[in-house]
Amino acid sequence: MFLKFGKIPVVVASSREAAMEVMKTHDAVFSTRPQTVVAKVITKQAQALAITPYGDHWRQLRKIYVHDLLSTQRVRSFKAIREEEVARLIRAVSSDPAPLVNLSELLAAHVADTTVHAILGYRLRDRESFLRIINGAIELAAGFTLADLFPASWLTDSLSWTARRVDVYQEGMFSFLDSIVRDHVARRLDEEDFREGLLDILLRIHREGSTRTALPLTMNTIKAVIFDLFAAGSETAAVTLQWAMAELMQNPTVMSKAQAEVREAFGSEMKVAEEGISNLTYLQWVIKETLRLHPPGPLLIPRECLQNCKVMNYDVPKGTMLIVNAWAISRDPRYWDEPETFKPERFEHDTREYKGNHFEFTPFGAGRRICPGMSFAIADVELALANLLFYFDWSLPQGVSPGQMDMTESAGITARRKKDLWLRATEHVQMSHI
Repeated sequence: MFLKFGKIPVVVASSREAAMEVMKTHDAVFSTRPQTVVAKVITKQAQALAITPYGDHWRQLRKIYVHDLLSTQRVRSFKAIREEEVARLIRAVSSDPAPLVNLSELLAAHVADTTVHAILGYRLRDRESFLRIINGAIELAAGFTLADLFPASWLTDSLSWTARRVDVYQEGMFSFLDSIVRDHVARRLDEEDFREGLLDILLRIHREGSTRTALPLTMNTIKAVIFDLFAAGSETAAVTLQWAMAELMQNPTVMSKAQAEVREAFGSEMKVAEEGISNLTYLQWVIKETLRLHPPGPLLIPRECLQNCKVMNYDVPKGTMLIVNAWAISRDPRYWDEPETFKPERFEHDTREYKGNHFEFTPFGAGRRICPGMSFAIADVELALANLLFYFDWSLPQGVSPGQMDMTESAGITARRKKDLWLRATEHVQMSHI
């Protein structure tokens, strides 16, 4: 599909075959990001990974993300943090005096706390400011300014108030990040025994300088990377958990099977252990099916064509924006049986997975620009979901049946639930040991 967003030429890939061509066959050609006004303003002090143009800076950061920050070994090292934070989540659900709990709100706070804890090595006091900044970034990243749509128009300077709003936001964001880094360094100087977080790794690479990286890792770049990790790590897992619980509530039979599996696996220990979660086959199917129906970024992050090329025999000129409609592809009846039905059992004999090798199922993208934090987010989703299913029986508000649930998605760069998920939690397992 070819569109024009004002003056911007846009190609939309809405089939497995088209997605494979742009994210595999021509991955190098579509490896950069469009530099919209919002992107330029947000990254004017420093660039992280998500919206950075392809080049030496991106390659160096990608190597740091993959080898130092988000490797399999590093993600496993945060096991104690995940278990500590999920225990807080379970206590928060159990201690809520209201008849219904706002699970959307609790899950967003849980994932934010877990992400920050892994990055800093401790919990952030001002969580509300952190969440406001994340929500602001997601809102701003979802659209275009008039200067993007009509770059040659004399009206854009006077009418593009969004760009000025982004500038104010960016200054506030970096001020907030600066205070976090400053406080972190001071705290580490005062403490002899502390848990190392991802920020400590970045600061160590910064100190090592040219002996470690070809390009210097500046303090501003560290702040940008921290924000990148904050935003991506928080939003992906929170959205996936909310949709997983919503789909389970809408499908009671699936909920019963998932709970039975978790409780059988951990019933004798009376506690969910992360080591055993990989054996929960049905839970893995539930997560895969959630990601298929509700990819956190339904259109992924746009790419841009670096040179003239042909895609499926169509000419795509240099500078064209590329959008991959992962949401549509993962619901396409050409590739999926009963695509609109939440059916985890489909993965019993279906070996397709979400790691970038099956182009009808790419919630995290594919190719050079695949999300490097995929395993970080999934580890949090698995542990939190298993605990929620183990400790509580869940029911809908009085008078609401599964078929009446509002499953509307909000419009934006991420596919959040439009309405918060309010549920009744009944304690199934005693939690005195948590």
